[in-house]
Amino acid sequence: MTTTPIDLFVSALQFRPDGDVRAAERQMTSSDSGAWQITTFHVETDIDVHADHWEMHPEAEEAVCCLTGGVRLYFRATTPGGAEDMVQLQAGTAVIVPRGRWHRLELNAPSDLMSITLRHGTRLEKRTDTH
Repeated sequence: MTTTPIDLFVSALQFRPDGDVRAAERQMTSSDSGAWQITTFHVETDIDVHADHWEMHPEAEEAVCCLTGGVRLYFRATTPGGAEDMVQLQAGTAVIVPRGRWHRLELNAPSDLMSITLRHGTRLEKRTDTH
C-alpha cells in the first residue's frame, strides 16, 4: 500500500466494517457503503451547511465537531409547537447528535467542521419554519 497525504477538505475517510480505511468521494446524503464516514469541510455561509434543511441519520449517532470558527446546532422540537434546542459549538468542541434526531446548523462565523457518522439512510427535509 502506498501512503500519501489525503486532503480532508476534498475526500472523506470511510471506516469499513472489515477494518479497512479508505479515502473516498464525500457523501453528504445517504450512502450504502456500510462505512462510517469522516468528512471535513470549510463553510462560509449558512447555505454551505444547508441551514434551510433538517437532517437526520436513522442508523447511527453523529459527532459534529467545530475545528475553527463557531456554529449553532439546532435540534427540532420533539413535540408539535415545542421549542428547538440549540447547542453553541466553538473551535475545538463537538456534540453528539442522537440517532434519529432531526438537526440543522447555522454559522456564527466562517468555520471548519468535521462530521463523523454512518450515512446510510440519511434524510434531508426542507424547513417550513424559515423566516
